[in-house]
Amino acid sequence: MLGIGAIIGAGIFVLTGNAAAQYAGPAVVWSFVVAGLACAFAGLCYAEFASMIPIAGSAYTYSYATLGELIAWIIGWDLILEYLFGAATVAVGWSGYVVSFLNDLGITLPGALTSAPGTKLTLITPEVASLSHGQLTSGWKETSGGLLDTLNSIKVSPETLDHASGLFNLPAMLIVGAVTYLLVKGIKESAKFNNIIVYVKVAVILAFILFGISYINTVNWEPFIPANPNEFGHFDKAHPENGGFGHFGITGILRAAGVIFFAYIGFDAVSTAAQEAKNPQKDMPWGILGSLLICTIIYIAVGFVLTGIVHYDKLNVSAPIAVAIDSASGLAWLKYPIKIGAIAGLSSVVLVMLMGQPRVFFSMSKDGLLPAAFSKVHPKFKTPYIPTILCGVIAAIVAGALPIGLLGELVSIGTLLAFVLVCGGILVLRYKTPN
Repeated sequence: MLGIGAIIGAGIFVLTGNAAAQYAGPAVVWSFVVAGLACAFAGLCYAEFASMIPIAGSAYTYSYATLGELIAWIIGWDLILEYLFGAATVAVGWSGYVVSFLNDLGITLPGALTSAPGTKLTLITPEVASLSHGQLTSGWKETSGGLLDTLNSIKVSPETLDHASGLFNLPAMLIVGAVTYLLVKGIKESAKFNNIIVYVKVAVILAFILFGISYINTVNWEPFIPANPNEFGHFDKAHPENGGFGHFGITGILRAAGVIFFAYIGFDAVSTAAQEAKNPQKDMPWGILGSLLICTIIYIAVGFVLTGIVHYDKLNVSAPIAVAIDSASGLAWLKYPIKIGAIAGLSSVVLVMLMGQPRVFFSMSKDGLLPAAFSKVHPKFKTPYIPTILCGVIAAIVAGALPIGLLGELVSIGTLLAFVLVCGGILVLRYKTPN
């Protein structure tokens, strides 16, 4: 449940459509297979370590045991990029869905309180949104070239609309605060909350898959792998529309796999709970590899249904599943459940990420690499409350102050380095202590 809670988040609700529209077309389902396979190899290494060294520190602990203190020190701080910044990234995504959901209910929050400092915003009114035929939704939007192009295409002058500048992202800060409070209260309470949320979001996604199948138009799958005659270095400058490396074709599938790699981040967070598992030798491999397998199957099914209902070139939006629902009249009732599912789903990702980071600090403190206060356990709740509160405060500030694009890149860098060091640690073990 922790693994599924961490994996199913921003990736499935946002990145699927972007990857299909820009890189792979309907073949984005193959991209999910490629990304899942790559993560499975990393997952096998995590599972082997987690069952062998059932301690709370995840990649930090494994690096300490195999590669030494210096590498462990580096990876311990690198995991901040993954878990702490990961929680902040998803909190910003959560904020976006909450703001959108409130807009649907007729509640528009002040733009200055829903964006990173300095972000230029334009207020799209319901009247303007109705003119765009689904391209725009009402509410505050970041003033980008794409937004201005859309406004020009529907003959609306940006000067006639209200503008604002972001101060901080208040909803993102609030969700981080609420989750931090829950994590200080206890691991059982956190796990129960996570399990309920996982049921909600998986139920919503399964509803989209099961009810969406009947609205699939197989014409939208043709061609399944959009052609790219210039993908192997023969780029035609006179006809750039014919693509280039990574825009459709085989290279497009691989490039999309790199993009949706973010959708798989989180399964490694299961390993941070190893010390609290009842039977880590059995539970850890099942938790890590089982959650990866289940999520890959769900992702592939969503990819098929999504590109079957809507042509892939219309999916480069922040809420592609909502676009599919809007285009299938019989699925209109799913609009609100999908947004609730997205909000619930992103809440559990924030929970698992903020659960992982304090446990890395806890292990670093136990090894003498951080002050002893970081390994103090709350006398009543039995949780590492000092690092939990510290991580919550920092994550809230980061979520309120930084844009989602920058945060997402930092998280991917942190995760990739963690994966490399864990896989490298297994290789070192094979030769140093094969038994």
